[in-house]
Amino acid sequence: MHITEIDEPGRRPADPPVENGAGLAVRATGLVKAFGHHRAVDGIDLAVRPGEIFGVLGPNGAGKTTMLRMLATLLRIDAGRAEIFGVDVAANPHVIRQLVGVTGQYASVDENLTARENLWLFARLRGIASKRARRLAADLLARFGLEEAADKPIAQFSGGMRRRLDLAASLISTPPLIFLDEPTTGLDPRTRGRMWQTIRGLVADGCTVLLTTQYLDEADQLADRVAVIDRGRKVAEGTPDELKTTVGNSTLQLVLSEPGQVAEAVPVLRDVLGSDPVLSPERGRLNVALEKADLAADALIALRTAGVPISSVSVAKPSLDEVFLALTGHGTGEDDEDDETGKGERR
Repeated sequence: MHITEIDEPGRRPADPPVENGAGLAVRATGLVKAFGHHRAVDGIDLAVRPGEIFGVLGPNGAGKTTMLRMLATLLRIDAGRAEIFGVDVAANPHVIRQLVGVTGQYASVDENLTARENLWLFARLRGIASKRARRLAADLLARFGLEEAADKPIAQFSGGMRRRLDLAASLISTPPLIFLDEPTTGLDPRTRGRMWQTIRGLVADGCTVLLTTQYLDEADQLADRVAVIDRGRKVAEGTPDELKTTVGNSTLQLVLSEPGQVAEAVPVLRDVLGSDPVLSPERGRLNVALEKADLAADALIALRTAGVPISSVSVAKPSLDEVFLALTGHGTGEDDEDDETGKGERR
């Protein structure tokens, strides 16, 4: 399923369609990666425009990290084709590595060094002269609010500080494209908010960001456009608001007094509202799309007549949670396969 772009208040205006991939930051067609008989990535297409935050949303094991590692030249592409700013990923891996910065799920810093030493080392490994590397390290520490901790061992850093340092390290060469693989995993809400501000700042400075996440609110807050991936396949794409409209303009959210009566409630709601409820992972909770908000009253009367008591009810705009449930039949917390299969393979 593909959803056409529309302009939205408060978001970056939609760009005109890109013909033949010209001018794209990332263009991927039919990407495949298999580990034995398991296809971790199964024919994914992507088109990321310069200057946007493009979110890839899916549960653990969906294939997000594997796809990102293929685009970053860290895993071979079994089938399909990928280009970064028009450069073929498989044919020119060394050029691609000059164009992208990668921040993985786990900090790649050396715990035996300080933050300043880590950044200096990364800069030297990039071929930057020692004096300039020190200046660059100081600038990045200031940019990411790590000046006070600059000379502390990494072992004393919190999770949020490590993530900020890892992101700083990926910007040593000021790449035009940044891959962020679940950058806020394990962070507290306050630190997540700071990371979101940092990511928005990168785009304001001219970077393009490809972000993978299993957090629906993160995709909603950050991404200009979102691709939903499940079990290695792309199942939907569009802006967050466009995706939400696929499950209705409003959503009736019900929690049954007796969770065991879900089977009785479903046909009642289907008859009244004309669509099947989406079962939430929370036991006894149902979400169903409403064409008109006032249809909620008809649904409640029908449930009372059928002898199905309700403990709570609300009518709200759809969320990405409901979109994901409707598209995949499960929540983002579920996973069948480990997305890190083949983690050690290098090109």
